[in-house]
Amino acid sequence: MMAMLCLATSLYAQVPPVHSMVPPGLPPGAVGGQQLLRGGPLPGYFQPVEIRAPQGVLISLAEEGRFAQPEPAPLRVGLLVGHVYRFAVLNIPLHVGAEVFPTIEVVNRLYAPRGQETRFPVIIELTRDDLDQALDGKLVTRVIYLEDPKQALPAQEVGEGQGWFDVGPGKDPLAVADVLGRPMAIVRLGGRVPQQQEDPDLGFLYGCPPVLKYAPRPAVPPPARSGKKAPAETAARSGPGTGRTTR
Repeated sequence: MMAMLCLATSLYAQVPPVHSMVPPGLPPGAVGGQQLLRGGPLPGYFQPVEIRAPQGVLISLAEEGRFAQPEPAPLRVGLLVGHVYRFAVLNIPLHVGAEVFPTIEVVNRLYAPRGQETRFPVIIELTRDDLDQALDGKLVTRVIYLEDPKQALPAQEVGEGQGWFDVGPGKDPLAVADVLGRPMAIVRLGGRVPQQQEDPDLGFLYGCPPVLKYAPRPAVPPPARSGKKAPAETAARSGPGTGRTTR
């Protein structure tokens, strides 16, 4: 299930001052690098990711040293675990000509049934509030995590948006996510912009790690009008939630 918006105050009191593996404030790539040192099935694995954004927003991933042709969200791609990806967000509602250049750091993977990996991507949703705050000069850090079923609230998901909550000032969202489940990805919005978008510096693009492109998700057909219910999915799904902090 997705993380709920409200959490008990006592739960925050249990959050340690730092993440279990690394201290807070490290640059993008540090957490993923620590994960790769563990070995196992992480190095070389392309984790399917679905980047969502408000209607009309365009996404342009950095590929081969430059930003690719913008595509409408949602964008479905495979990203290497442990690496950092830079992308551009364009055509933002109410911000004509403005652009944001977030990063995605994939720090873990999902273990979907073989051959069905793209059916269960890590969902990364950029909300209008995220984009507005980034354009306002704030740094927004969003941590997507897979809920621990022993700690998840027994409540049904409401709506189609990704559940999220603010961890509050002075708290490390990675540490909070580590307590509530298994961190999957770290998204950072705001801060740096390229000196020149046509030929940006490779350091700004974090070396442009390889990316896999997937076809857009098929549109869901409208429900039948015969009065019969559509068959329920048989696969159990556990969707990532997200913790967010701003500064």
